[in-house]
Amino acid sequence: MSSLSDMKCLLAQAAESLANSAPSAATQRAVGARLNELLARFESQPVLDFEEIGDHLYDGVYLADGTGRTLYVNKSYERITGLMAHEVVGRSVQELLDEGVYSNAVTPEVLRLKKRVDSVGQSSRNDARMLITGNPIFDRNGNIKLVAVIEREITDLDTMLVELEATKHKIRSVEAVDQRHRREIEHLRKEWSKAKLIGESRQIREILVLVRRVADFDVTVLIQGETGVGKEIVATEIQEGSTRRDKPFIRVNCAAIPSNLLEAELFGYEKGAYTGAAAKGKIGLFELADKGTILLDEVGDMPLELQGKLLRVLQQKELTRIGGSRPVPLDVRVIAATNCDLQALTQAGKFRADLYFRLNVFPITIPPLRERHDDIAVLTAHFLDHYNVKYSKKVRISRDGMDILGGYAWPGNVRELQNVIERLVLISDQSSIIAADCLLPMLHPGEVRCSAEASPAIGVATAGRSLKAIVDAVERSVIEDALREHGSTRKAAKALGVDQSTIVKKAKRLGCVLSECTP
Repeated sequence: MSSLSDMKCLLAQAAESLANSAPSAATQRAVGARLNELLARFESQPVLDFEEIGDHLYDGVYLADGTGRTLYVNKSYERITGLMAHEVVGRSVQELLDEGVYSNAVTPEVLRLKKRVDSVGQSSRNDARMLITGNPIFDRNGNIKLVAVIEREITDLDTMLVELEATKHKIRSVEAVDQRHRREIEHLRKEWSKAKLIGESRQIREILVLVRRVADFDVTVLIQGETGVGKEIVATEIQEGSTRRDKPFIRVNCAAIPSNLLEAELFGYEKGAYTGAAAKGKIGLFELADKGTILLDEVGDMPLELQGKLLRVLQQKELTRIGGSRPVPLDVRVIAATNCDLQALTQAGKFRADLYFRLNVFPITIPPLRERHDDIAVLTAHFLDHYNVKYSKKVRISRDGMDILGGYAWPGNVRELQNVIERLVLISDQSSIIAADCLLPMLHPGEVRCSAEASPAIGVATAGRSLKAIVDAVERSVIEDALREHGSTRKAAKALGVDQSTIVKKAKRLGCVLSECTP
């Protein structure tokens, strides 16, 4: 039985006893003991101070009686509305509405509808906007004895929503830029992953061994070699064999970017860093390569004043944007490439010695194509296959044509060979066989030499002769070989991929013997 029930029962018993007769001493003692017991029980229970609790609530609390007269407001109500308790307590809510103290009060509607009412109100004192919820509290007879109103300020919430929307817009913009960068990086990765280091020479095999050894170690690699030898291909092989293969791989040609823009491109800049800078600032290529690899191609052409900042990035693994003061931590592997002799540049004072030693942790030198003849035929076959597929052709190169390619010095290295093969495929008929006379005009005369496999006729023709004499000698040799091999001008023309009339005209001009050949 609850204490309240016990008290009621005891009072009823006492009232009955007192009504029937005068209480005995025993009855008086029992009633007194019971009352003392209940009193002690009530005194031992904590007393809850409603006003103290209300003043510690974050939301505003407003209480009115069944007529709409204000009974109580807490301190949060004062903070939210700007109205003090003495201004509203004891006053009718309708009176306050009529005076324009606030709008959209819910208490009159709760009294009218006898149910919960929600509204958005506003205080005229401080223009605070509130989400208001009013609930009726009924007595035993179903009449409203109290109206309890909770007020939650939404002015800050509106501001927060605007700021949140702006933040979402910024995030979407950043995500769009990030996705674009990722697509560009993925596109570049796919394009470059198709180009592998091709060759069968001893030098290429040794380079492949070095690539496999260094790929998994996050050390700086310096790749040196002439223009066109394939330095970027070697860098790609290192990236593809490393644990960073699925991360960004950013390539920067230090010679292609103006020196006054190179720092901003590499390290980025803050908003308003200089005149003409983007309003939102710009992320640099080093930050774009974070967690991945950056290739600094033609690093020997980097300005001296920028070399110091690059050195700090390599040493401290962090950078500071132009116009910024906050260091940005980096996790980037650096591969440098150059066609310059960095050691000679260092001795000449054109390249920082400390930066050279920092870059030259693991050097790889790629020899020029003229020093690895074994790779010329392999690369030629590879490029022929590639461009035949690309342009839907079946072009081949004759034996004498391969002799010319093998004896050429290739000053432009692999890149020049690739360009020559593509040009040959483009200008040739569907299934042509490219002879030496088609190749020679595409090559630099001073670099044409007789290879060890070249025929005696070509060797004699190139010795101290002009280009026209060399071409005539090669054409004569090729036509005579084709006539002897195929026995007729028609078959020889078909084998060489030209018209029969072309063979006849050239043979007569060059003095080739046709008497033993049938048309």
